[in-house]
Amino acid sequence: MLPINRAINRSYGVAHCSFVGLKAVLSAAVESRFTVNNTIAAMQIAQKQNDILPPVPPTFNTDAIAGTIKDFGPAKVVPVSGSDWEPLWDRWVRQHHYLGYRRLLGHRLKYLAFLKDRPVAGLSWSAPALKLSARDRFIGWSPEQRKQHLHQLAANSRFLILPWVQLHNLASHVLALNIARLPADWLRHFSHRLLLLETFVDNRYFAGTCYKAANWQHIGPTQGSTKQGKGYRYHGNPKEVYLYVLDPNFRQIIDCRQQPALSCDRPSTQTKVEALVMLLEHCRWHPQLTADLNLDPFDLETIAKELVDFHQCFHDAYGRSEHHRLGLAYFSGLMSNAEAKSVEPIALEFLDQKSVRSLQMFMKNGRWDHDTMLRVHQEMLAPLIAAPDGMITVDPSDFPKKGKESVGVARQYCGPLGKTENCQSGVFIGYSSDKGYGLLNCQLYMPESWFSPEQEKRRRFNMVPEDLVFETKQQIALRLINEIVAAKYYPAKWVGADAAFGSDIEFLNALPKDLLYFAAIKSNTQVFTKKPKVGIPPYKGHGRHPTKEKVLPGQPKPRTVSEIAKSGRLSWKTVVVAEGAKGPIIAKVARIRVYMSRDGLPVGDQQWLFFRQNDDGKIRYAISNAPKKISRSEMVKASTMRWPIEQCFQEGKSQVGMDCYEHRSWPAWHRHMTFVFLALHFMLRMRLRFKKKTPLLTVPLVRKILSVVLPLRSLSSEGMYEIVQYHLRRNLIAYTSHRKKRIMLANSHNINVSL
Repeated sequence: MLPINRAINRSYGVAHCSFVGLKAVLSAAVESRFTVNNTIAAMQIAQKQNDILPPVPPTFNTDAIAGTIKDFGPAKVVPVSGSDWEPLWDRWVRQHHYLGYRRLLGHRLKYLAFLKDRPVAGLSWSAPALKLSARDRFIGWSPEQRKQHLHQLAANSRFLILPWVQLHNLASHVLALNIARLPADWLRHFSHRLLLLETFVDNRYFAGTCYKAANWQHIGPTQGSTKQGKGYRYHGNPKEVYLYVLDPNFRQIIDCRQQPALSCDRPSTQTKVEALVMLLEHCRWHPQLTADLNLDPFDLETIAKELVDFHQCFHDAYGRSEHHRLGLAYFSGLMSNAEAKSVEPIALEFLDQKSVRSLQMFMKNGRWDHDTMLRVHQEMLAPLIAAPDGMITVDPSDFPKKGKESVGVARQYCGPLGKTENCQSGVFIGYSSDKGYGLLNCQLYMPESWFSPEQEKRRRFNMVPEDLVFETKQQIALRLINEIVAAKYYPAKWVGADAAFGSDIEFLNALPKDLLYFAAIKSNTQVFTKKPKVGIPPYKGHGRHPTKEKVLPGQPKPRTVSEIAKSGRLSWKTVVVAEGAKGPIIAKVARIRVYMSRDGLPVGDQQWLFFRQNDDGKIRYAISNAPKKISRSEMVKASTMRWPIEQCFQEGKSQVGMDCYEHRSWPAWHRHMTFVFLALHFMLRMRLRFKKKTPLLTVPLVRKILSVVLPLRSLSSEGMYEIVQYHLRRNLIAYTSHRKKRIMLANSHNINVSL
């Protein structure tokens, strides 16, 4: 597949492939500029075109098409909306156009351009922008007139030259042919005539030459905003607006007069957004870093820009431009080399001291939708890691905490400390496959003590949802797993769980029935190697008559899985379970068929008990409802697919501050974890992007690169001075407050201490 150049603009445009470079293509197009006579001739040719589409071939020839248009005969542009070609149009645009494909707004028509029955380009026309200052002043209509006549405009929403096509001037030629027939097609399909066409060009990358060559008019820039809900969100990238006049008398039809263009000053908040973006995109690096990692300076320069562009994908989650700025700073701070990854140091390093409070409020009670951010994250991550035989994984993660003010904190078992201690605990859902792994969702576990009437004030202070009810970790996990399954982004064959869930038979039985589970269990879990006969024991002549079923005398008794492992009756096999950072991971594995035991009785159908002994001698145990005929190798693979969620926790806590937060409220905890998911997601994208150049690039190495290219204000003398002044003022305020309290305490004991 040939490399594809960027699209003609950031909102709409052409994705065009170039052998000789964009500059040569653009200059050639300008030299061969279409005149009005050429357009009229194209219209006459288009009117004679045969709209019969060629049959869809079973396979497509992607050999390069190069040369001139004359070498291939006349081109024809044919509508494909509703035809067998439309799914292919959707697929090509989704794969090859940098904007991808989303459902087009309002009335819409899709076209394919053919040369000798070979598709060479795709175009679409759909609803225009609702409000566009440069266009509206050029036309001169009032708001009422715009509402009445807006349907008589169409936007060139996609224009794709297929990547194997290299024909000079093809874009402007196809555009002219399409415009020649578009008014009649629009009238036939939607019963109203078009007056004008519009499109946008991002002048940071493109000159809009194909539009100029097809006689479009440049009428000015946009204001750098996009529609969001009922308002507009500033994104900081103004684009150039081009119009094509289909009816020269459009102003007489609308009854309006052209107005002079006006410039628009951007609000201070929007300027701050742009300033932060510029700060992030102007990165620095050590020259030796590029040599050691086999990356060139251009690769490192683009990483910071990719970070900004990646964050831009979540703009729908934010309510205001200020939220976008604060979110970008927090997201960047998690991956930076900041001394701490909590709100205060991030605000001081990436914003300023006045923004510390703003960032705290942004995370706690800012009016933005982190659920939307999480959904977009899941949608974007799925193409990278989803596979039919993947595994949905569930695991708790604990966070030691001092004090009693943080939401959900209580004395409970804390994994990192290995004992009961004051901590918070969350239930996390991940996904792993041969393609990769990532975290998808989570929820903070709220101990039952938090739901007592005495804790109502505490819940309200920590902004716990009023409708939240107590759920066990198993109940939370089941709900989150079912949400992932229902979303259908992540096909799965397995569910993987740690021993906290695997030892709960009710949890295993409640999992989706079309999924197999591979769940770790504790060493003291009891099982039956043979199913015993059970019944009510005979009455022995004294005492109460037996009423409960028990294992009958002489039948097999349950045994712990650790006893079975030490029995010497297992058939162990040494296998390579995976390729690790230090080479092949070798382990001994064994498996037998067993029945789970509950209250001394066999429960359910026969299952696999899986043993794995690593080189440290420690044996791990797992239970699985996989079919009896499943191969040993497939179960070995399943045993390795549960590990990545632990790797996510390790990478999250060691690299992006997963456990470094100082938030106390329910919303802030979940928002912090969502940003952690995004940080791990972005670093995975960077690993995959540079995989060929640097095969051994790991998440810690990606984070080290980001720590180099992301600017910290503390590295400059001015920034460090401001940060030191902030801490001095804060320490003085804290000292004064504590001193007043102690003086009041001393005075209450008749000890005279002067202020």
